[in-house]
Amino acid sequence: MAKWTAFPHLGEYTFDAKSVKKHWARLHTGDAEPLPADTAVLEAWALFHNGEFQKAAEAGLKAGGAGLSVANKATCIYANYLEKKEKTKLDLFMEAAQRAEAAAAADPKNASAWYWQAYALGRYSQGISVAKALAQGLGSKVKDALEKAIKLEPRHADAHIALGAFHAEVIDKVGSLIGGMTYGAKKDTGLKLFQEAIKIHPGSAIAMIEYANGLVMLEGDKRMKEATKLYEQAAATKPFDAMERLDVELAKVELQD
Repeated sequence: MAKWTAFPHLGEYTFDAKSVKKHWARLHTGDAEPLPADTAVLEAWALFHNGEFQKAAEAGLKAGGAGLSVANKATCIYANYLEKKEKTKLDLFMEAAQRAEAAAAADPKNASAWYWQAYALGRYSQGISVAKALAQGLGSKVKDALEKAIKLEPRHADAHIALGAFHAEVIDKVGSLIGGMTYGAKKDTGLKLFQEAIKIHPGSAIAMIEYANGLVMLEGDKRMKEATKLYEQAAATKPFDAMERLDVELAKVELQD
């Protein structure tokens, strides 16, 4: 495994297995991940929350079982925010998608496996262009996996965000008529999913950012004021771990553009 780019604020978050367990509900409101019984998996999560993404992915893979969720999340979050090379980024998303797909096939009741398969494929699709991804049939795969994740875990805020983003992206790229007929994408459904995510996880910077993006894609300039307010709220949230720090910084960058 090539060396990953370091998280720029290493050392600012100092979780260990014990503190991860103590703050589990706060750290995992977004992904509704069940608290693991295995200490090795908790230690992998501590690495993740501290921003040691490569070590977290390796430790998660080594632990196996529930550790695959850490490996997939660490790989996807790293690829999304920190990997500079486009090809490496796409390779990492595909690697996580294949791993999650295998995990979902082995345990179809694993909401996390369905979610990470969809997230990785969704980000991969954005990388190669949504239109191209839709032509390859990735759209329905992403939608099905997210719907399964939500059905298995109705309080999975991140799956609601991702499915909302799916509806918004498809309508933005192919229009509401083709989007609705071919891919089942609907504006009202998309907006409702974002609102539901914020209801489940009110302090989530990424929920606010994606909702803001969705509003602009689905409603255009008339919702720009509202979208900007959501970015401002996201930028003002206090990050609790490395991933949230990356989300908050993303919101700040969006506000500067």
